[in-house]
Amino acid sequence: MSSELYYLTLVTILTAVLWAPYILNRFAVWGIFDTVGYPTDPKPQSPWAARLQRAHTNAIENLVVFAVLVLIAQIAGISSSITVTACVVYFWARVVHAIAYALGIPWVRTLAFIAGFFAQVAVAWQLLVSVPGAT
Repeated sequence: MSSELYYLTLVTILTAVLWAPYILNRFAVWGIFDTVGYPTDPKPQSPWAARLQRAHTNAIENLVVFAVLVLIAQIAGISSSITVTACVVYFWARVVHAIAYALGIPWVRTLAFIAGFFAQVAVAWQLLVSVPGAT
């Protein structure tokens, strides 16, 4: 497995498990019956849990872009120190983003998001400059 696919796997696993803490909070705040049902007037979740749910949604939205870019690079046989570094940066940016979002640290959250975005741009750039005749 390439380094890029390894970090795509880690990002996917992270995204897949981000729901667990906020659902556990929902059990604690709402109780089991409202959590598995459809309460008409649910109690608000803890602020950190509500923020983590938004971080999870953001992670899902960005996983689509990141995964497509990494998979295209793999299919095209494009791998370089730039793509590997970008994938590593993207993974850690998503970890920091989720933690900072849950803890309500706005500047760190925003900087982590921007780092992840530019990691995606780096992979996309490598795809574009690798097209014959595009440079």
